[in-house]
Amino acid sequence: MLKGILAGLAAGALWGMVFVVPRMTPGLSSVDLTAGRFISFGVMSALSMAFTWTRHQLPSVRQGAAAIGMSLLGATGYYLLLALAIGRAGTEVPTLIVGTIPLWLMLLGKPLGLKWSVLLPGLLLTATGMALMMNATLTAPPLDALALAPHAPQFWSGVALASAAMLSWTAFAVLNAAWLKRHPQVSATEWTNWLGVATGVGAGLLWLVAGSEPKVLLALEQPAQAAIICIVTGVGAGWAASILWNIASRRLSVSLCGQLIVSETLFALLYSFVWAGAWPGALQWAAAVLFTLGILASIRAHR
Repeated sequence: MLKGILAGLAAGALWGMVFVVPRMTPGLSSVDLTAGRFISFGVMSALSMAFTWTRHQLPSVRQGAAAIGMSLLGATGYYLLLALAIGRAGTEVPTLIVGTIPLWLMLLGKPLGLKWSVLLPGLLLTATGMALMMNATLTAPPLDALALAPHAPQFWSGVALASAAMLSWTAFAVLNAAWLKRHPQVSATEWTNWLGVATGVGAGLLWLVAGSEPKVLLALEQPAQAAIICIVTGVGAGWAASILWNIASRRLSVSLCGQLIVSETLFALLYSFVWAGAWPGALQWAAAVLFTLGILASIRAHR
């Protein structure tokens, strides 16, 4: 259980990076950013498969189809929706909407033998923390130029896209955990590599259909920096984080894994404040404390 908890928290720390990446590459479109990240994920997965070829198990047709479907829900489709949302509504509000995923997973993935009375303290702490953080975010000055006023039409389209991203990843988390538990013979790394290859192929097709031409990408102000950021997030927040999350999903219940995703919200907000050179306010500090207490309460309940 401890290994699963640490793996889930580490995955959240890596995933938190993706919320500030659109602000680090302002000249890169949402499609190009998504494609670049997940093509890097696919290349890393293919290299991992090549280096472990002698002991690697190739997926069956059915397993391959499952990997393609999961990659759309939890990777290419999810991150494209999130990147579009951040481009329209700024970083903070989409971060908070996606941050409700733990609540949905705790409600949908509660183990049959776990009483609601035991799970309720962690659930309430997390929900209260989210309410405080959303209030602080919506009433504070924007951290970056991407943030728009709530009355702007683009803002509400960003909210809708972030909500779609939240639904997509919630479905992925539930289905992915169920698949891993049904296939104990497939290691977390193998499943990640299959997902990564499927994701990389999908991202390549997405770029060919809707991405920018190479000459446009080369004309960016800092094309090398954009490429490095895509590679780092693809390997770190893609391949490595997926392995860690699959380890957690196999060892822990869906509801506890969902609670651990709160760490993604905490790290995303931390990275956002660091990038903006800002300092959290009192409400944001209080929300962070409640998030942490919620994680601890949930871990205790599941023990």
